[in-house]
Amino acid sequence: MKKLAIFDLDGTLLNTIEDLGKAANYALAEKGYPIHNMASYPFLVGNGVRNLLLKAVPEEAKNDTSINEILQIFKQFYNEHNCDASIPYEGITDLLHTLNDMGVKIAVASNKYQEATEKIVKRFFPDIDFVAINGQQEGIPVKPDPSIVFDILSKAQITKDETVFIGDSGVDIDTARRACIDSIGVTWGFRPEKELIEHYADNIVHHPGEILELIKNYCSKVV
Repeated sequence: MKKLAIFDLDGTLLNTIEDLGKAANYALAEKGYPIHNMASYPFLVGNGVRNLLLKAVPEEAKNDTSINEILQIFKQFYNEHNCDASIPYEGITDLLHTLNDMGVKIAVASNKYQEATEKIVKRFFPDIDFVAINGQQEGIPVKPDPSIVFDILSKAQITKDETVFIGDSGVDIDTARRACIDSIGVTWGFRPEKELIEHYADNIVHHPGEILELIKNYCSKVV
């Protein structure tokens, strides 16, 4: 049985896309740039807010000065509205409670900036015991760099072999591979199953209950 489950946040634990998209569109509109259809945002998120905005702005705004200004507007809006429409995926809260009851340690590894990551996790999962809630922090590279995973392993005092990383995107699967830990890709998030396959997820699941079974009786390459 795995002893540590590291979860991505957006698209894995929570459906946050509407709040992210509204904040990005607000920031873009404030600077006079075109906004995006909400359906496009699942393919823009995943590499941190700065990279989200870098993808969202027109070519003339793809510079540090413009991105920093838009990022500031985004954060001011998102900090006030990041729980407006976000919601846990069906079965996730029960899964986390069950893992707590089993003694499996739980952590979050997100590319969302730290302040928002902590607020959202504590808002939606107040009764869950997390060994670590790690968002993007200054000076630490975002996923798929494995630094965030190594920090969680240190906090949890758990080995790589006893750990599994769960996420909805190729970024998450690549993070797990670079950290040399097993991965579970979930199909209910922002990215298509094809992306998980192309990035060689060790396992792919379609419902949170399947994660529980894998953690209890882990075996690789169950797709």
